[in-house]
Amino acid sequence: MGFQFALSIALLAVPLSVGALPQAITTSVLAPSIPALPPGPDATSYPRDGKLHAPEPAPYTPAGGLGTNGSEPVYVVQSDFDFESIALALYQEWIELDLFHNGLARFTTAEFDAAGLNAEDRFLIEFMADQEVGHATLLTNILGPAAPVQCTYQYPFTTVREFLDFCQKLTRFGESGVYGFMNHLNSREAATLLLQSISTEARQQMIFRQFDGLFPMPVWFETGIPQSWGWTLLAPYIKSCPANQTRLAWQNFPALTVVNQPNPARANANLTGFNESISSIPGSASCNSSCGPAITHNRTIPLSYPGRQVYFSWENPGKGVGPNNSYTTSTTASAPAYVVWVSQLNATYSALTNISGNTGMTIQPNMSTFAGDPAVNGTMFVALTDANVTVTPFNLSMINPHVVAGPALYQAG
Repeated sequence: MGFQFALSIALLAVPLSVGALPQAITTSVLAPSIPALPPGPDATSYPRDGKLHAPEPAPYTPAGGLGTNGSEPVYVVQSDFDFESIALALYQEWIELDLFHNGLARFTTAEFDAAGLNAEDRFLIEFMADQEVGHATLLTNILGPAAPVQCTYQYPFTTVREFLDFCQKLTRFGESGVYGFMNHLNSREAATLLLQSISTEARQQMIFRQFDGLFPMPVWFETGIPQSWGWTLLAPYIKSCPANQTRLAWQNFPALTVVNQPNPARANANLTGFNESISSIPGSASCNSSCGPAITHNRTIPLSYPGRQVYFSWENPGKGVGPNNSYTTSTTASAPAYVVWVSQLNATYSALTNISGNTGMTIQPNMSTFAGDPAVNGTMFVALTDANVTVTPFNLSMINPHVVAGPALYQAG
């Protein structure tokens, strides 16, 4: 259905109260949602002619910019938005630290060797875990004494290949989650440090794609998602946290599942069955050496394609999720009508059809970000909505009041 440029953040929809069930932290709420407003009066006033239009505050220093007046930088949060956003990022760093160590400890050297990863590859995973120590330390220092601490986690993998695939998916929404809020932080100083850490995580995500036998970077632009999207994807893997753990303000949407998720372990992912895991396919259907760990693979048969029938199932709101099931899924939307495909700079809608209870299907759309760049590619995001509202890379969170379920990751390429 309509093609719209899409992506990133502003303020989030207010969580819907569900009886006496546990909720995200909250305070007095001023409105049910953030109103959509026109651009500010000066949004297009600057003449883009390549000339200087104001006195320079110092030699070789054009006028303008934020945080450029010589004030000593202070690397702390400066608003509720800052604290809750960076606290979410810290939850993400903690699980990545645990996840990388968990995979290295769970599987034997022989199992890693059989999956195509040698001792040097395993050391790279260990080094990425060390990076997470630095990231967690950085964000803890920015947040102060109320910073969230590490929790205990539950993971869906039983083989090395499933571990690698889970890592590339988890780092995808971790990276995109920071892109979604970083440029909205009040603290420009904190945003600077956050950029320097998330740039490292982007490299981790690409490495895990390579370990997973996928093309390392099939997109021209990396997407950003709202905080509540990132928290919805992350929370189910947190089993428990200490009793005094700092809680988050973000919404948990009902879970969405891509029932026929393209399987990167298949030689022909178009034959992926319903609720299929990487390890459940017969050996004759596996891509084996043609999709093992490598610098790059260029598949003859793509994982997905425009016109593909994509099937979904989703949960009702009101389910306990997250640490000790202490958060509750919610939505303010009405009945599902659309699937929004969020990838690169795009948020494009397709009709949700064949709806029966909590199942439905759609057709994978055919669109490009720019000519020659198919927008539906890589490890991307889909969600169900009740309307096809127009959103852009700076205000994707305006879609939150319309999200029925999701997001889910879609392995488009």
